Amino acid sequence: METEFTPWLSLAGGGLIGLGAVFVMATLGRIMGATGLLMGAIMPENLEDWGWRAAVLAGMITAPILMTLMGFVPVIQVPVSTVMLIVGGLIVGVGVTYGGGCTSGHGVCGMARLSPRSIVATIVFMLATFVTVFVVRHVLGV
Repeated sequence: METEFTPWLSLAGGGLIGLGAVFVMATLGRIMGATGLLMGAIMPENLEDWGWRAAVLAGMITAPILMTLMGFVPVIQVPVSTVMLIVGGLIVGVGVTYGGGCTSGHGVCGMARLSPRSIVATIVFMLATFVTVFVVRHVLGV
């Protein structure tokens, strides 16, 4: 299976995520992990805490819509079944729970703070990714 490598768009997206993470840390002293954002928006500690989380989540939802309206329509190919997507989502949910956070919290924010826990978590995430891709592509042949 071929993939479309987009280094400039990827660099721009990664830079925006990094800037957003720095902004949240500098202004609120909080970590901008996607899982923590979502859980805090669903079960907020207080109204002020809910507001910034809802704003970031709204940006995550509206940005792709705006990009599409501006003519930047990415080609999205999903080479697996809906069942595999659901199973994968459940596995990620379990991993996030046991890992104490997600790739954005550990990989972007935690590693930037040189957190040993986040460095180990990110290494485990990446190793699991490599093994999963190998198994799915070369063992299962999907």
